[in-house]
Amino acid sequence: MAYASEGEFKRDATYIPDRITKDARRPEHGPVDGELWPVEAGRYRLVAAKACPWATRTIIVRELLGLEDVISLGTPGPTHDERSWTFDLDPGGVDPVLGIERIQEAYLERFPDYPRGITVPAIVDVPTGQVVTNDFPWITHDFFFEWREFHRADAPNLWPAELREEMEQVMRRIYTEVNNGVYRCGFAGSQEAYDAAYDRLWTALDWLEERLASRRYLMGDALTEADVRLWTTLARFDAVYHGHFKCNRQKLTELPHLWGYARELYAIPAFGGNTDFEQIKRHYYVVHSDINPTQVVPKGPDPAVWLEPHGRG
Repeated sequence: MAYASEGEFKRDATYIPDRITKDARRPEHGPVDGELWPVEAGRYRLVAAKACPWATRTIIVRELLGLEDVISLGTPGPTHDERSWTFDLDPGGVDPVLGIERIQEAYLERFPDYPRGITVPAIVDVPTGQVVTNDFPWITHDFFFEWREFHRADAPNLWPAELREEMEQVMRRIYTEVNNGVYRCGFAGSQEAYDAAYDRLWTALDWLEERLASRRYLMGDALTEADVRLWTTLARFDAVYHGHFKCNRQKLTELPHLWGYARELYAIPAFGGNTDFEQIKRHYYVVHSDINPTQVVPKGPDPAVWLEPHGRG
């Protein structure tokens, strides 16, 4: 993370550009700026912390598509230090498949002088112990397009061809204005930067509230990748972003269409079952010691509200 001179939060969005594709072919969509790795059941391990919104989306898509027995999952704990995420939830603090204490070890195994932040999600090549990619938007994209032979029979069509153009636009706005918008508020380095970020965020949330007033999911009657991408921010909104990041015009529970939509998604096991509010709160309130120097983790809000009937047909 970094700050521009005027105090606006700027995210370092440069990731390892490798992709995993069927037969290591050139993918139909997106750039090929790195190496291509072949789809191979049992070869790769997804390392994704449930505290992290970018990582949680990969866990959700993996489960929605039925890839649990094809791509294994390693889950670091909710906090990390300046070096990297650690496997402190596993016995002895060691990932049972990779045999490492930190995901940093997989990065350095491939790039001894890796110059950027050690992030999750990351996919690791188990035989070599080397990181393959941490480019999270393309990880979930390729789970759908490149791993199709391993999808379960009733897997949802997360990228419907007839909606793709509009969906790309919706997801771009969700990323810039909402997923990243809450961080732009929380890490603003000046009042002016914060005020501008706050206004942008709530303009987007009002647009989403209106959009969901007339449709079940973001793209219509069926679940898509766009819903996964929005979900991880909504799940963290009242617990973290409303107070910790000062996104406090309203709580999610006060936005009737977004709140009903969020509860409907929570009722889907891939969403609710991979949402750990205690890990989420511990991550933000402990790791961001510049924002919360006491590192005190709040007890609320009560997660039982997520189980209330969503009332959506």
